[in-house]
Amino acid sequence: MASHESALKAHRQNLKNRDRNRQFRTRMRSALRDIRAAVDNPAEMKDALRNTISLVDKMAGKGIIHRNTASRYKSRLASRVAKKSAAA
Repeated sequence: MASHESALKAHRQNLKNRDRNRQFRTRMRSALRDIRAAVDNPAEMKDALRNTISLVDKMAGKGIIHRNTASRYKSRLASRVAKKSAAA
């Protein structure tokens, strides 16, 4: 365990940030699960897609996920929605 005052403060900050990031990541993963389930229902699909893409962008902006990861999530969601819309 660190013994310097600054190291102790850094440790406290790391714990807080880890919990905050974990909550954000959980929220994002839940949104991704919800949109994947909503693809079958076209009424919910567009609104859920917009909200999920917004959330993914926010997570990339905060540094919770990498921007390329955010792009990959958005691309896969958009292609899945487009594929489902074309089939309907």
